Order: sequence, then C-alpha cells, then structure tokens
Amino acid sequence: MMQSNFKATRQGLLSKMGKGMAMMALAFTAMSQARAEETVKIGILHSLSGTMAISEVSLKDVVMMAVEELNAKGGINGKKIEPVIVDPASDWDLFAEKAKQLVLTDKVAVTFGCWTSVSRKSVLPVFENNNALLFYPVQYEGEECSNNVFYTGATPNQQLIPAAEYMMSKEGGEYKKFYLLGTDYVFPRTANKILRAFLLAKGVPAENIMEEYTPFHHQDYQTIVQKIKTFSAGGKTCVLSTINGDSNVPFYKEFANQGLTSAMCPIMAFSVAEDELRAMDTQYLIGHLAAWNYFQSVKAPSNSKFVKDFKEFAKKNNLPGGDKRVTDDPMEAAYISINIWAAAAAKAKSFEVDKVRKAAYGLKFQAPGGMVMMDERNNHLHKPVIIGEIKKDGQFKIVWKSKGLVAPEPWSIYTSPDKGCDHVDHTGTYTKK
Repeated sequence: MMQSNFKATRQGLLSKMGKGMAMMALAFTAMSQARAEETVKIGILHSLSGTMAISEVSLKDVVMMAVEELNAKGGINGKKIEPVIVDPASDWDLFAEKAKQLVLTDKVAVTFGCWTSVSRKSVLPVFENNNALLFYPVQYEGEECSNNVFYTGATPNQQLIPAAEYMMSKEGGEYKKFYLLGTDYVFPRTANKILRAFLLAKGVPAENIMEEYTPFHHQDYQTIVQKIKTFSAGGKTCVLSTINGDSNVPFYKEFANQGLTSAMCPIMAFSVAEDELRAMDTQYLIGHLAAWNYFQSVKAPSNSKFVKDFKEFAKKNNLPGGDKRVTDDPMEAAYISINIWAAAAAKAKSFEVDKVRKAAYGLKFQAPGGMVMMDERNNHLHKPVIIGEIKKDGQFKIVWKSKGLVAPEPWSIYTSPDKGCDHVDHTGTYTKK
C-alpha cells in the first residue's frame, strides 16, 4: 500500500514537473518569437581569417558601427537590427555555404559582404535563386548586372579608366609604358582586359603593355620586379596594380629592394588603401599612387565625424588597433551600403526584397566623402573619383579629383560598347540599339 502511494505521488510530481517544463518551454518560445518580432536580421559575410582578412575585417567592423548608430536612433520600421556574422575564411566555396546559411537558415533580410569578385561570383546563385539581397562594397570589374546585388564600389569607369587617363596626362607624368600586374582571379583579369583595350584605343603600342598575374598569398616577387625593372629601363613606365590582399606587402618591399622608386616607376594601385597600409612599412610606399572614390584625408565635416566615430567605436569595443584605426574606400562603401538599405527599407515601410529594391532607386546619401546617389536603373552608385599619393604616415595626399559625381557604367564602353544594364525598362543586361 505504501509502495502504491509512493508511485502515485511520484507520478503526480512527474506530471506536474512535465507540465511545468512544458509551460517553461512555451514561455521561452513566446519570448523568442517576441524578440524575433522586435528585430530584423542582417547578414555580415566577410573573411575574418585567411589571406583576405587584412582587408575584410574592417568592413565587418564599420557595418557593426552603423548597426549601433541605427539602433540608437530606434532601428528601422520599429525594429532593432540584429547582425548575424559568419566567417567564410577567404575560402570561395565556403562563401557560398555561409551565404546559404544566412539566407535559408538565419533568414536575414539583407546581406552585406564579399570582397573579391570570385567570392561574389560564388554567392551570386544563392542570392539570385532565392531572391535575396546582397550589398557588395568593393570596386569591381563590371560585366555584371544582377537584380539581387547593389554594387556600392566603383565600376571600371569610376576607377580604372580615370587612373590610366591621369597617368597618361601631363599632370600625371605622361607615361607611355604600362605593366599590368594582378592577382590571378576575375577582377584583375577583367580589369586588365578593359585597361588594355583603353590603352590601345588611346594609341599605346601593344609592345608597351605587359601583363602578369600571381596566385593569392603570393610572396616571392623577385623575378617579377626584375622584369618590371627591365621593362621600365627606357623611362616613362608605370605599374597598374590589381594585386589583392597580403601579397601587396612583399611586392612593395621587393620593389624598393631592387632600387625602384615612385619617381622612376610609380605604382598606381586599385586594391591598396589606408587599411592595408597599416600592415606595411610606408618607407617603401612614399610617392606611389592609388585610385579610389574616398580617402580618409578628404576634407569634409561629414568625413571628420566618420573618422572620429570609427576610432571611438574601435576603442570602445577593444578592436585591434583601437583609436589608431583608419578608414578607407571599401569601408566607406560598406557604411554607405547599410545606410542606403536602411533608408530604402524605411521608405518602403517594409523589409521585402522587391519593395526595398524599388525604394533604393535614386536615393541620395550624405556619405563621409560627400553626396552619393543610387542609380535609378542599374543598382550602382554615382560617386566621385579621387587619386591619391601615399605619404609617410600611411595617408594619401589628394592629387586629382573628378568634377562632380561620375555615373556608373557596369559594361565598359571599351570592351562591351553594345551592352547596358537596366532593371526598369529591361531585365538586366540588354543590347543597345
């Protein structure tokens, strides 16, 4: 009898505990759902390790700063932004896997990410097949017109062509010979195809154009610099560099080791900015050039605030480098990206991709470097072009700037004059009449 009562009591306790656990689980689920309803998730898809971390970590950092700023103002459409950060580790296949995770599992409203064109090409099917949205913040080679990507970096006519024109001009040194050197992947090869077509169209003889590529993370530039030295022996020679990532460190060092200087043979870089210069000995770099759409040295109240805010954000969050951190072009483009998306979502009063996309067309944003505008048809930005000369302190002296904003040309007139990009009257890439 006692055993029977014990069993009944035990069963009653277990039953009550079970009901209690179930109620706790329901409460937890309700709390989780409430939190989900109060937030909107965004994806951050940048390499935090591997060869591209030297460039991409800061893009994650500046997006996080923008998230903090937007949340401090109340978020968007009454919801706070919840970032989901992943590390594709400079592995192009892993980029696609992480993109799938963000889009299909985490169900983010938008993703900010990628640096190299090969990583962007890797994730493109994920965003297109699922009608998801990617903001891509780095200069690229063009020849792409996806309805699921907003490109906030430069197109070739907003970086490559103005830089080459400058080097050929009297102001830039009237250079006659060009060594096209890049990392072996999509952006450098396509960029150099466009540069070669431009140079030939301007009357540069084919024998005055050299072209060479190295793998990612390449470290030994002795032989290549010897070739450049021989090629430049007659004078009036410059290097147009699309070397990406940490390979820039040994390249510039070897360039100086072999006695080449910016006065003898300047390097015009398309993938070296202030953030990369933090990891380099600037004694090897003085006088060399870079073409971008923003430099930290731009004189503007909006830029002074941006630089100050980022340094304070880095210090407050104990980021490596603290308040010694710098800003650069891809960082500004990443900052523009999240703010343009936020403005479009607010304008649309929705986070739905189709509504946000439509609302983004024609939007203007007071960026740190000045006003920019999203094109009304092709998902690219209208922006200024700036050429800077590297100084000892790792900053740039601005030596040339475009007059006003330069409209984007996703398809270069030098390699694809018959093609255009239009998502309003066409379905993307179309053939011009």
